[in-house]
Amino acid sequence: MAEGNDRLDKLVLEARRNAEKREAGYRAQALKLFPWVCGRCARTFSHSNLQLLEVHHKNGNHHDNPADGSNWELLCTYCHEHEHSKLKDMAGRTDTGNSAPATTFNPFADLKAMLESKKPG
Repeated sequence: MAEGNDRLDKLVLEARRNAEKREAGYRAQALKLFPWVCGRCARTFSHSNLQLLEVHHKNGNHHDNPADGSNWELLCTYCHEHEHSKLKDMAGRTDTGNSAPATTFNPFADLKAMLESKKPG
């Protein structure tokens, strides 16, 4: 059993390293290709704050990294987060509206009956 866990740990570590290499590769390429300006808010960046500039994949596929950068745009951390939150919102709207309500508690469910029982009678 421990051997299986060691093998899995090595596999996960290798996958993470490969992802980091891939990211470092396209990030470095994008920073060479494009001016250090956010594609949404036009904030400019320098070496001192360059860590706040991120590479956004236009088509959402992080494996699609053409050398010409046609699937990339540089976005500041805030605009990049906003782009991904829009995608999450759009994905959430694809349901048919049959989702359960957020809560089932109704504090006024028996209000009429409670008021009727309080009437002097």
